[in-house]
Amino acid sequence: MDNRKGQLRAISLGLALLIAGAAQAGVYDDLLKAIEDNETQTVTTILERGMDVNTVDKSGNSLLMLAVEKGNAELVRFLINHRARVRVKNQYGDTPLMMAAIRGHIEIARMLVAAGAQVNHAGWTPLMYAAFNGHQDMVRFLLEKDAEIDHMAPNLATALMLAARNGHIEVVRILLGAGADIDIMTPEGASALKWAILGNHSQIADLLKKAGAKE
Repeated sequence: MDNRKGQLRAISLGLALLIAGAAQAGVYDDLLKAIEDNETQTVTTILERGMDVNTVDKSGNSLLMLAVEKGNAELVRFLINHRARVRVKNQYGDTPLMMAAIRGHIEIARMLVAAGAQVNHAGWTPLMYAAFNGHQDMVRFLLEKDAEIDHMAPNLATALMLAARNGHIEVVRILLGAGADIDIMTPEGASALKWAILGNHSQIADLLKKAGAKE
């Protein structure tokens, strides 16, 4: 009889856990949809009921990252104020600040840096992401925050190379004005000038040559 009671308690507990897990999953789905739809009030209401602010999805993207991707400054501020981790990385090595940089969300970037986000670290950096997409104000801001201008990515490219390759002449001007090294090359011999030429960005190539770059 005691064994049967124990089995029933175990079954009841298991069912309770399954129900709780399903409910939690449902709440998380509601949370993701609210973020996707920029329904900030719905998101904050769910989080205030006890959902972990540092919950991540299958790719390691935190709620903060998802809010950054949407450019939702109000939600980003709320998450930071509720102790969302600003230095978290997803499975690709991206941080919230890198996501803000590649999208040009300057207001969000300012909030993240003020909350302790790293401007400099190994691998790809926020400055590289900003230069890659040609976000001038973001590049200026990151340089003001002492971004390492000649830091090399895993493929040994620099922010200047990326801006030159993608035809972002104003970013090239900003980086040159800040003292970017025009002579850095990858092991394959790629340089900012070479990438500008290969991309048919003649004005950038001329600008680099005037700064002293050699073919």
